[in-house]
Amino acid sequence: MIEQLTTEILVVGAGTGGTSAAIQAARRGRRVVLVGEFPWLGGMLTSAGVAAPDGNELAAWQTGLWGQLLRTLKQRQPEGLDHAWVSLFTFDPALGAQIFADWARELPTLTWIKNQAPLAVLKTEDRVLGVRFPDYEIRAQITLDGTELGDLLALGEIPHRWGWDWGADYDEPSAPKEPNLITETYPVQSPTWVFLLEDYGAELAPKLDPRPGYNPALFAGAWEKYGPEKFRNYGRLPQNRYMINWPLAGNDYGKDLNRLLTPERATFLREAYDHSYHFACFLQENFGRRWGLASSAFPHSDRHPAFALHPYFRESRRLLGQVTVTEPDLLPQGETAPLPLQDQKITSIAIGNYANDHHYPGFEFPLAPKSRRWGGRWTGTPFTVPYGALVPKETLGFLVCEKNISVSHIANGSTRLQPLVMNLGQAAGLAAALCVERRCDPQALPAEVLQEQLLTDPQAPAAVIPFYDLPPDHPDWLNQQRRVLNAPETYPSSALCEVNSHFLPSSAPSYSGTFFCKGEQDYRFSFQLGNRNLSACLITERPEVDLQLKALRSGRRLALQGRYNGAGAWLAVEAIKT
Repeated sequence: MIEQLTTEILVVGAGTGGTSAAIQAARRGRRVVLVGEFPWLGGMLTSAGVAAPDGNELAAWQTGLWGQLLRTLKQRQPEGLDHAWVSLFTFDPALGAQIFADWARELPTLTWIKNQAPLAVLKTEDRVLGVRFPDYEIRAQITLDGTELGDLLALGEIPHRWGWDWGADYDEPSAPKEPNLITETYPVQSPTWVFLLEDYGAELAPKLDPRPGYNPALFAGAWEKYGPEKFRNYGRLPQNRYMINWPLAGNDYGKDLNRLLTPERATFLREAYDHSYHFACFLQENFGRRWGLASSAFPHSDRHPAFALHPYFRESRRLLGQVTVTEPDLLPQGETAPLPLQDQKITSIAIGNYANDHHYPGFEFPLAPKSRRWGGRWTGTPFTVPYGALVPKETLGFLVCEKNISVSHIANGSTRLQPLVMNLGQAAGLAAALCVERRCDPQALPAEVLQEQLLTDPQAPAAVIPFYDLPPDHPDWLNQQRRVLNAPETYPSSALCEVNSHFLPSSAPSYSGTFFCKGEQDYRFSFQLGNRNLSACLITERPEVDLQLKALRSGRRLALQGRYNGAGAWLAVEAIKT
């Protein structure tokens, strides 16, 4: 018998965006029901195993729920977050899931329902009324689609797109002019079924037996450009575990991706899992029995517990919204992308910065560059997502909060990353709560109302204007954000906000050594660690330290505090003692 529920806000999909949306709306005091298919909250960051998130790594972009997650991880993971070289932050996926569950448990108005997938969208001609699941029919004032593949868009016949756009559609420099072999082979980016490899040390790992169809030639040369040690350390986690999310002859899988939109989705998922399992077999064959699949990493009942609960989907159906984010909206004019404007008002509600990144196994796909060196390392240039990208053109009572925002296929390569999706979910959840409070539809909610509430959120204030030199702990952070919102013409394009001279106390270890500048934003540090003489790159997330590094004389003896990462051969500087 189907249980009938009524709530103010319904969030379907307990992934990165959906979880964030539900938590934010419930923190506002609204009645929220969050429905997911899996026993973990967090999606890409947890149940999909991508516990080495990309993007929003600089201190200035560590705001909102993303910033709160990082602070909580640092408090609760004793080994720290500095393990891999693909990301500045790696963590145990189970810990991430526990943090999200703890946040949800603290909220008396949030109901979390597990193991339910949507079957139908309840709607009138122009309004979404709720969703039917196998065991529930839930009606709500506002419904949010946080599914991994934008399933409510299809079930509700809400205008959306899937796949490529052509160069003439949005004047995107990286978009193909017409179909070609890549676009025909891969209608969207390839997903990856992530798994955790474990170093068993002196013990022998359980032997992996390939299944029928195993073809080791598919994985030949996987770490040829890097070597086996750097390959493993790409996604190194605590406790001798390694996240395997490898694009080069690895576990990306993209055969007949259109099956994801049909009843053949289950067949595709089975094949993707088998492909990833065979990559694990290949790794053990080449690395030896010291290496094997991690035990008890994910709560599976029907698959090996080293494998994520579902694939890491990089792309989904995408809403046809009030505004579509395209590649020119991401590319820098100076050091930042242009701010989105409507009627001379800024409409941004979340910041991203990742360099555009697309996955088409077997093909190289060049994209317009959007990176620069900052703080001693390469980083993506910042851009923002406008509120209108979350809002349908006409459908009422509905918002999106995942990779399914209104975005072109090309721009999705930057907007799909976990930190941005997390803060987009926060914005969507807050927008839904405000709509309930104001008794309006999302189309009628002014962006400036949402922006002010994001900036002044009591637990996780979120920036909407990107400044490299304005981290959220800066005493003038809120004033500077408001200043630009009130006067868009004052937004600096290159000479960014002046850095305050305050320094936060650091508890990081101290190091003494010699500083060398090898070129612009190319810093080295020679120091002793135990009985080893080391040379590491110096990098930083902090704008104060970035300015100090630029001013240092090469060859100078230096004392600093920071976090050494052997996998990346860098030392992340938190403070320089002068």
